[in-house]
Amino acid sequence: MLKGKALKFGDNISTDHIIPGRYAHLRSNLRELAKHVLEDADPTFASRVKKGGIIVAGNNFGLGSSREHAPLVIKMAGVSAILAKSVARIFFRNAINLGLPVLICDTDKIDDGDELKIELKKGMVKDTTNGNELTFGKMPDIMLRILNQGGLIPYIQKYGDFKL
Repeated sequence: MLKGKALKFGDNISTDHIIPGRYAHLRSNLRELAKHVLEDADPTFASRVKKGGIIVAGNNFGLGSSREHAPLVIKMAGVSAILAKSVARIFFRNAINLGLPVLICDTDKIDDGDELKIELKKGMVKDTTNGNELTFGKMPDIMLRILNQGGLIPYIQKYGDFKL
């Protein structure tokens, strides 16, 4: 189970919002880059996010380039999951491969600062602030196993290959 505080965003948060281009020179210093994560979408994000925080977004989260650094610095900043109405496909895969759950659900009833509990296996989100329960599509077992290992590379290091 994942628990954390909702950090709310709107629609069309691109990888350029996640990693502003002016910080491209920090790609070899990810800890420093993570200090600037999402600052163009919310200048206070890096200072507000706490370990376990959950990004809650609208439609089309992660659109744009296929920067693998984007989900990685989100995870490094302390985010434990992303909930969104829709997500760019390549961002979704990059996030899963890096061990960051991205869950598709209706996020309209979640407010910034709400306390959330996520049960990945059950496909449920409970907003303990307002009592709402949301569902997201059941994740395939292989994705759950990849997430449980912290990403695709740790999964392959442990198991050697996919065990369907």
